Amino acid sequence: MDVPSEGGFAVGWITLSLINSGLAQGKGHPGLLWWLASMLLGPIATLIIVVVPRVIETPPGK
Repeated sequence: MDVPSEGGFAVGWITLSLINSGLAQGKGHPGLLWWLASMLLGPIATLIIVVVPRVIETPPGK
């Protein structure tokens, strides 16, 4: 008899939030903010991160 894992959903959700944080940082967005958003929104936050354009930093004085 196969017993379902009770914490599998939570582990997956937390893992997704950490991946989203890394994706956001790679695009120049604040990782902590996106980690929190991912904890609330989950896969919807992933879609938003993918769709939102990369932040382009301009040098000071331009």
